[in-house]
Amino acid sequence: MQLITPAEAALPGGDMPTLVLRGSPLRRPNVDVVAPALRGGVVSSPLHIIMRFRAFGGAKIDRQSIVVTYKKQPLLNITKRILPYISETGIDLPDAEVPPGLHEFRVLLRDNDGHAGGIDFGFQVPP
Repeated sequence: MQLITPAEAALPGGDMPTLVLRGSPLRRPNVDVVAPALRGGVVSSPLHIIMRFRAFGGAKIDRQSIVVTYKKQPLLNITKRILPYISETGIDLPDAEVPPGLHEFRVLLRDNDGHAGGIDFGFQVPP
């Protein structure tokens, strides 16, 4: 599965505001990056991307609220391309093809009570 094209990877780095989540951290849904390890450094392509979503207080993750952004200029919403790999419990994307370079992403989501959560993560693929 071609997650990022060479043309997209060649775009200049995107400037996104710092991820600031407000409200109680006890009620905010969590995104845990299982693979590649958060701040995982250098990885090879293809890679397996695994994230787990957790909601609290009896809430459930709203699958329609999930947005995955590739942090380039312009910012690229890649949610539709990985939609078949997204569930209420997480993302499981095997064999994701990415060209060499630094790749940074933001994942945002909400639970059905309206609480927002998210995470920034990235990795590097050597030439």
